[in-house]
Parts: sequence; structure tokens; C-alpha cells
Amino acid sequence: MTAQTQPDLGDGARAASIAAAITCVAVVGIGLSLTIPLLSIEMERMGASSTVIGINTAVAGLAAIVTVPFVPRLAARIGVVRLLLLAIAVGAACLVAFKLLPGLAWWFALRFVFSTSLGALFVLSEYWINAAAPPARRGLVMGIYATVLALGFAVGPALLALLGTRGFGPYLAGAALFLAAMVPLLLARRLSPVLGPGRTRSFAAYLRLAPAATLAALTYGAVETGGFAILPLYGLRLGYDAETAAGLVSALALGNVLFQIPFGWLADRMDRRRVLLMAGLGGALGSSLIPLASASFPALLVLLFLWGGIAGTLYTVGLAHLGATVQGPELAGANAAFVVLYNVGLMLGPPIIGGGMDLLPPQGFAYSLCLLFLAYAGVVGVRLVQRPRA
Repeated sequence: MTAQTQPDLGDGARAASIAAAITCVAVVGIGLSLTIPLLSIEMERMGASSTVIGINTAVAGLAAIVTVPFVPRLAARIGVVRLLLLAIAVGAACLVAFKLLPGLAWWFALRFVFSTSLGALFVLSEYWINAAAPPARRGLVMGIYATVLALGFAVGPALLALLGTRGFGPYLAGAALFLAAMVPLLLARRLSPVLGPGRTRSFAAYLRLAPAATLAALTYGAVETGGFAILPLYGLRLGYDAETAAGLVSALALGNVLFQIPFGWLADRMDRRRVLLMAGLGGALGSSLIPLASASFPALLVLLFLWGGIAGTLYTVGLAHLGATVQGPELAGANAAFVVLYNVGLMLGPPIIGGGMDLLPPQGFAYSLCLLFLAYAGVVGVRLVQRPRA
């Protein structure tokens, strides 16, 4: 695959191009965070078991793994903006179809199609941002992108609280948010990067080429999804009530929002692999301190805030490092590999971390997180020794 990574733009047009892609994916993030809890609640009303609900949710990761590798080729054939617009339209249609077809059999198929459209949106938006970002400020741009996306995910549940979970209201609101994401794309349609047909690498080749970047996505997918899913259960095991245990997740989310831009700025001023190593070791240290902090609720909140912020930088800095390592023709394929590995982590994290807590209750939650971070830090450390100047 060949690519004209970005048209020849001035600073103002480049900023507008990046803003369009960031706004697009942020609006979709709001719609997604609105629908994830909504669909789980609706399936429970249908009488589905927790296992069935979990399997239906896991279809999202499977859909991305199966379909995302084909996104760059399809974008090369029909165009980046056209494929983004198509993905948004399909996602909006799926949201309405969930309410029109209230059956579990339909919902498995719809979840697969819906998640396929989301995978295309994230791959192409992140490719667009990476391609348009000035090399000297790529980390900062990725930090802004991650912060806006995290804020978008925080807005969804708030809208759900206002709209309720019954009737067509939340589904139509989600669909409207998706369609609103078309506006910045249409305004910036002449500023998008262009993909052309050509050779692409295999996913294994991207792993060998940029292991610190690609495995950052895998690790983050595992610790983010596993941490968010199992942390409320950990809080219950500590003796907190359900509302307090669920509130622990808010500390993680807030840290994730506030740490992205500072670490992105730092990543522009030193070897990004060293920043990733710091994040891996910091995540391991924070995880190891959770059992000590669990005796005090305020101390646990502060630790989770710091730990969540450090862990979240894996995705931001990993994506920036990927854009610096894989450039031009192969960046779209590399972004696809990044998203696929994130989804692999999404599927692996909850059973690993939940299994750790069952094996050594309740602190196995913290120990399994610590081991995941240490394994990643080991890979980055070896990479730094092997290629100290890469």
C-alpha cells in the first residue's frame, strides 16, 4: 500500500485537519459510552444471564480482530473520508436497529456489525491524526486526542442518566451523535490523508518492527478493560458497598484524562521508549502498592488516580511512537495492527485479572496487574538494550 500521508498543508490547515479527525472520534466515543451500559441493561431485561451478556460484549473485540486488518485496503480502494462516513452511517443504523429488533439472536449479529464500524472509525481516525501530526509534536497531539476521547467517554453515561434506559430516546441520541461526527469530516474532506494500493506488512512484521509500540496497545487493552471490569468486584471483596466499589473506577478514569497531555509533551522531548518503560514500571509499582493502600479508602483513591493516569499513557505514547517508527506507506496497516492488539488485550485482560483475584483473593487483582506491567516493561527494556538509538 502506498500513501500520500497528508496533503501539503500550512499550519492552519494542518490544525483543522487534526481537529476534524479528533472531533469525529470523540463524538463517536460519546455515542459508544452511552450504548455499552445501555445494551447490557436491556439484555438483562430480556432475561439474559451475565454470561450471555459478557459473551455478547466480547463480540466487539472479536469483530475488531477479524475485520480491522482489511480496513487499510478498503480505505485505499474507496478513500479514507468515504469509508469513515460509511462506518458512521452503519453505526448509526445499528443503534436504531437494536431497538427495532429486540432479540438476542439479532443483537449478536448487530453487535458484530456495530463493532466492525467502530473498528474502522478508530483505525482511520488514528491514522489520520498520526499522519497529520508534526513529528516534533506528535506526542502532544496524541495526548490531546486521548484526552478528548476520554472526555467523550465520560459524557456518555451522564447522558444516559438524563435520558433514561427505556424507549427510543437513548438509541436515537446515540445515532444522532454518530451522524454529528459526519460534519467535521465533510468540512475537512480535502485535508484527509490519501491511501493508494500497494504492499503491506503482516501483523507479525509490525510486532518485530515496533514491539514497544504495538505491545503497548496489547498491555493497555488488558489492564484497562480488566482493571475497569474487575475493580468494582475488588472493592466489594474489600467490604465496600456496590456504589462505593463502582466509584473506584471514577478515580482511574479521572487520572486517565488528566495525564495524557503532560506525558504526550514529555514523549516529544525524550526517547518515547523510555517514556513507555517509565509507564510500564510505574504501572507495576502502582499495582504492587494497591494491597497496602486498600486499608484506607482515601489512600486507595489517590493511588488509583495516579495509577490510572500512568497506565493510560501506554496507549497515547505507544501510538505516538508507532507514528514515528512506521511512516508513509505502512502507517495505516500499523494502526490496524495497533487496534487489533488492543482488542486482543481487551479479551485477555478480564479473565487473567479476574482469575488472579480468584486464585489469591482479593489481592490477586493487584498482583496479576503488576505481572502484566512487568512483562511489558521487560520487553521495552530489552528493546532499549538491543537498539539504544532506535
